[in-house]
Amino acid sequence: MPAILPLLIALGLGLVGWLAARSRAWTLRKAARAEGGDIAALPVYHAWYVALWALVPAALFAIAWTVLSPSLIMGRVLANPAAQALPAFGIGRDAVLSEARAIATGAQAAAFQPASTALVEPFRAAIAHFGLIGIIVTLLVGLAGGALAFLRVKPRFAARTRVERTVLVLLLVASLVAIVTTFGIFASLLFETIRFFGMVNPVDFLLGTKWGPDPMADPATITGENYGALPLFWGTIFIGAIIAMIVAIPLGLMSAVYLTQYASRPVRKVMKPVLEILAGIPTVVYGYFAALSVAPMVRDFGHAVGVASASSESALAAGLVMGIMIIPFVSSMADDSITAVPQAMRDGSLALGATPSETILKVLIPAGLPGIVAGVMLAVSRAIGETMIVVMAAGATARFSANPFQSMTTVTYQIVAMLTGEASFDHPATLAAFALGMVLFLVTLALNFVALRVVKRFREAYE
Repeated sequence: MPAILPLLIALGLGLVGWLAARSRAWTLRKAARAEGGDIAALPVYHAWYVALWALVPAALFAIAWTVLSPSLIMGRVLANPAAQALPAFGIGRDAVLSEARAIATGAQAAAFQPASTALVEPFRAAIAHFGLIGIIVTLLVGLAGGALAFLRVKPRFAARTRVERTVLVLLLVASLVAIVTTFGIFASLLFETIRFFGMVNPVDFLLGTKWGPDPMADPATITGENYGALPLFWGTIFIGAIIAMIVAIPLGLMSAVYLTQYASRPVRKVMKPVLEILAGIPTVVYGYFAALSVAPMVRDFGHAVGVASASSESALAAGLVMGIMIIPFVSSMADDSITAVPQAMRDGSLALGATPSETILKVLIPAGLPGIVAGVMLAVSRAIGETMIVVMAAGATARFSANPFQSMTTVTYQIVAMLTGEASFDHPATLAAFALGMVLFLVTLALNFVALRVVKRFREAYE
C-alpha cells in the first residue's frame, strides 16, 4: 500500500469539502439575495474554510503516520515467531530485515539471504495492517474536520476572517521552517562535536598544523597531534576565498558594469540569462571540467614557467573553476546594486563634466559598494562550502603552502572522506567530520549574517 495514499485521501477530502461548501454557500447567497440581503462572506471563502478544515488535520495525521508507521511495522515483525532466528544485533540483522521489507514492498524480486524469506509475509501483513489503519483514521479525521466546518456555513458566518487567519498561521509556520532547520542542523552538529572534543583537545584541533587521522587506531591511544585542522582551514580559504575570488570579483563586477551601463537592451536580454546559467550547472559538471580540462592545462603551464612541483591536482585548478562557478553570484548582486543607484546621481555626475567611465568608477560603484560587498560575501560562503570541484581537482593532501600549483585539500573534502570510510561513528576520525562541519557552519553563517546586514544597510540608503 503506497505511503502517499493517505496524503492523496486528505487532498481528496479537501476538494470534496471545497465543492460542497461552495455549493451550499451559493444556495445561501441566492436565498439571502431573494430577501434583499447577502451573506457575510463570498462563497469561495466558505469553500476554502471547509477545505482547510478537511485537508489540514487529515494531512497532518497522514504525515505523522508516515513517520511513525515504519517503527510500528518493524515492532510487529520482530514480535512474530519467524523473527526469533535473527541475530541479536548487528549489520547482519539489519541486512536481513531490509531485504525482507524490500521484497514485501516489491522493491526487490528475490532474496539473497535465506533468513529473509521467512519474514516477507510478516512484513506484508504488518504493512497492510498499519496502512489500512492509516487510511481509515485519515478518512475519519478529514471527515470530522470537514463536517464540523460545513455545519458552520451560514449566512452570517465570517468565513473570510477565519480563512485569512488560517493562511496567516500557515505562512508563519512556513517562515519558521528555515529557522527551525537551522537550529536542527546546529544541534545535530553540536552533540557530535562535543563528543569529539571530549577525545581531542579543541586547542590541538583548531591550532594544530598536522592532519593525519588514523581510523584504525585505538581511540584510547589517540592524542590531538594528528588532528590539527589548520591546514584544512588554510586550504579552504586559499582555494575558496582567495583564488576563486580573484577570478570571480573582477569578472563578475565588470560583467555587471557592462550589462548595466554599456550593453544595449537586446544584448542585455541575451547576455544576462546566459551568464546566470552558470549558477544552474551542477557542481559535478564543474568538477569534471576542472579535472579533465583545467587541471592538465594548469600543470603544463606550471612546468612551462619552471614550477617543477606543478601537479595535475592543484589548488589553482580548483580555485579557477570555482571562481567561474560563482561569477553569477557577484554579477547579479553588483547588477542590482548599480541599477538601484538613483538616476539623479548619474545625471549629476555627467552634468558636471565627468565621462561615463569616471561616473562608473567614482559615483556608481562607490554608491553601490554595500550591495557589491554583500554579493562578494555570499559568493565566498558559497565557495568555501563547495565539495565536488575540490574532490575532483584539488587533491587530498593537507598542507600549508602558498604554491597554487600544489595539491591541497579543504574542510569539505575531509568531511566526505571521513564519513564515507569504514570507521565506527564512535571513533575520533569519524567524529572529526562533525567538528569540521561545525566550524564550516559557523563561518558560513557568520558570512551570511554580515552579508544580510550589508544588504539591509544598502536598501535603507535608497528606498
